[in-house]
Amino acid sequence: MGLRDGLLNSNKKTMVVNDCCSLIEAQLASKSGISGVALKTAFAALKGVKPGYIPYVVEQILPQCFTALDPIWSEGEQKGDPVGHLAASRSETADALLSVTDARLKDVSRAIVRGTYQKLRGSAKKHVEEAVPDLAKVIDKYTKV
Repeated sequence: MGLRDGLLNSNKKTMVVNDCCSLIEAQLASKSGISGVALKTAFAALKGVKPGYIPYVVEQILPQCFTALDPIWSEGEQKGDPVGHLAASRSETADALLSVTDARLKDVSRAIVRGTYQKLRGSAKKHVEEAVPDLAKVIDKYTKV
């Protein structure tokens, strides 16, 4: 069974989405300087698209994200430490996740969403890489339940 099936079943899906949203909030809170202000401003703009927009988007992209991460996670399981492997493979993990969001953007019609993503895409890999260890812990938490 892949991550997608195991983590998005009806018993876990809401908790996984909530934990991923909390992870995003924590990552944003940890940012400082000009890039931190830019990220926080962009996130605030996305939250303003409509109430519940961020959890909605997280829920929509998680299946593809977990499918993209499955090979890396499985390789880590074979090595006996999927959390450590995902964290050690943060560049590959970030590329896998960003390939999902890049593909998803093609279907986005809202100008604010498209424009915000395009403005931040250049620095996105660095930020995603920083979040990978915490994402690995979230995945691990629910693969053990």
